[in-house]
Amino acid sequence: MTKLQVRAFLYQLGCFAILFILARFLVGKYTELTGFWIPMTAFVAGTLLSPKFQAAKTKDGEKLFMKWIFMKGIKEIG
Repeated sequence: MTKLQVRAFLYQLGCFAILFILARFLVGKYTELTGFWIPMTAFVAGTLLSPKFQAAKTKDGEKLFMKWIFMKGIKEIG
């Protein structure tokens, strides 16, 4: 794995973790779900809402790209 692939993985993991913890707290506090359904709902919400990062080789070298449900198109990160 290259440095940018590792960075993309860490960014994606970090964003998912933040959204998962936030969703788990909100689902546990504001819904009537109990037990297994709280983390399962948080997992689905975190997966759908987190941005996707990918390292790709271009003619200018390897670059990091991001796609997110709340942004139009693909954005170059670095």
